Amino acid sequence: MKMLIPLLRFIGGVMYDKKYLTGRYFDESLMGWRWVWRGFWTQKFMGINKHVPWPCSQAIAIDDPSGVIFDPNDMQNFLHTGCYFSNVGGGKIYLGSGTVIAPNVGIVTTNHSFEDPSIFLPPQDVHVGEKCWLALNCVLLPGVVLGPHTVVAAGAVVNKSYPEGNVVLAGVPAKVIRRLETNESAQQVKAQMSKAQ
Repeated sequence: MKMLIPLLRFIGGVMYDKKYLTGRYFDESLMGWRWVWRGFWTQKFMGINKHVPWPCSQAIAIDDPSGVIFDPNDMQNFLHTGCYFSNVGGGKIYLGSGTVIAPNVGIVTTNHSFEDPSIFLPPQDVHVGEKCWLALNCVLLPGVVLGPHTVVAAGAVVNKSYPEGNVVLAGVPAKVIRRLETNESAQQVKAQMSKAQ
């Protein structure tokens, strides 16, 4: 595989914006180049997510890639299934460095009018802080701001902001179920949450 890297760099540079082909998955690993190869077939040859300027799964939806701002070291967030990055109408989605997004997460910057669902309301940017964890099937609604080290539990629907961070959010609508110590690890939180259930 290492012998193919020069060819993959060339192919990657033709298919994708080069600013996304850096970081730990491309400079320190072969994983990113595997994504480029797979993306050649799914994104460019088959045309699935062909508008996205970085390697991504064919099983996610990104309305406007230019409005999704993230660290290339977190490219893995776009390579699993079911995520929906809905930012039509110019809304922006900011993902802090080190944030982990599980499958089937929805991040939405605009909503429909209650009076006429065919009308989109004006977009409101969504900001996710550094080192957050968005668990399986959670949803972030328009205008949400999450501070650093925020954990959003599986299935939670976040409809308001928690800019202070260092919290675990759960429920529909989401609310704080725990405040985190800044040195607490994700493994400790997961173990304690498992005991509570």
